[in-house]
Amino acid sequence: MKKLVLVLSVIFAALSVSAQAAEGNAEAGKAKAAICAACHSMDGNSMVPLYPKLAGQHAPYLTKQLHDFKSAATSGGKEGRNDPIMAGFVMALSDQDMADLAAYFASQKVTHTPAAEFPAIGKKLYEAGDAERGIPACMACHGPAGKGMGLAGFPSLTGQHATYIKSQLNKFKMGQRHNDLNGMMEGVAKKLNDSDIDAITQYIASLK
Repeated sequence: MKKLVLVLSVIFAALSVSAQAAEGNAEAGKAKAAICAACHSMDGNSMVPLYPKLAGQHAPYLTKQLHDFKSAATSGGKEGRNDPIMAGFVMALSDQDMADLAAYFASQKVTHTPAAEFPAIGKKLYEAGDAERGIPACMACHGPAGKGMGLAGFPSLTGQHATYIKSQLNKFKMGQRHNDLNGMMEGVAKKLNDSDIDAITQYIASLK
């Protein structure tokens, strides 16, 4: 019951923030996306596993990440999401620029890379979690196909590089990333061991 209340409070908070955000224009975003292409490719389907795919990601989530990168850059890392590469790019972006870029990448179709076999524990943790260790199912927030919930702030994982997902889970686990809603991902990641993370990311990479 407590977990349900927490999830609902996150959803309502995210809806409130989303309602106040600038409305993005995908065509305007396309014209501004050239600056992102070197790492994320022009259509948002990054060819480098360390850089996330942006194509098909929920626009509110993308907008939040851009704001969080800028917040970290302007606060000396005390707020937001630290990333030395992204910091240099976001400083010149206005709120409208961020909304436009998010709208453009959200409108693109994510590509899927054929996945290798994954350990059975990856599927189990994603779909059912592990009650004995207090690990909730990833599916509860990200959905059975990994498509997430845009208005609630839960990102789509489908088509995402396993290498990138693994790096972010490790950052949450080590306290190097803490811009998740109500610290939910930090709490979950801290309960995962290295084998869990490997298995989950391999399973997620298989989702379509």
